[in-house]
Amino acid sequence: MGQALPKPGLRPFLPADVPMLAAIFVAAIEGLTGDDYSEAQQEAWAAAAEDEAAFGKKLAGQLTLIATIQNAPVGFASLKGADHIDMLFVHPSVAGQGVATMLVDALEKLAGARGVKTLTVDASDTAEPLFRKRGYTPKQRNTVSLNGEWLANTTMQKALANGAAPGAPT
Repeated sequence: MGQALPKPGLRPFLPADVPMLAAIFVAAIEGLTGDDYSEAQQEAWAAAAEDEAAFGKKLAGQLTLIATIQNAPVGFASLKGADHIDMLFVHPSVAGQGVATMLVDALEKLAGARGVKTLTVDASDTAEPLFRKRGYTPKQRNTVSLNGEWLANTTMQKALANGAAPGAPT
């Protein structure tokens, strides 16, 4: 049996994280999405991290949380605007260990605390089961063009129970 990972921590995004998060982004796409996307699709998707300045600007412009194990980043998630989960990526070495769940939990809590009643996500075919398990319902299928390749995803939505204070009229 493998040894259990130490409990992951959470912290906010820092500009110095960009190279590590770009590496996690690429590793997650290359290591986890092969059953759902072709190699050409994976390469087109991963190319989004090649321009680290633009990748970092995108992360800095959103509410981005970093999951860490022993202070080393192992995953990240970002909230675009108040109510849209834009990115959720974990390193393949920690996939299935609860890191993505912890990140989504944190984004849901933060959004709910800000009064958001519904969260949306454009989930990759790889991430769709995770979001479905968390109560997100599919709303529509999408096809997105990235660097000359077409990738499918699903817009999903979840009503947040804590969007209003307990006992508050809705």
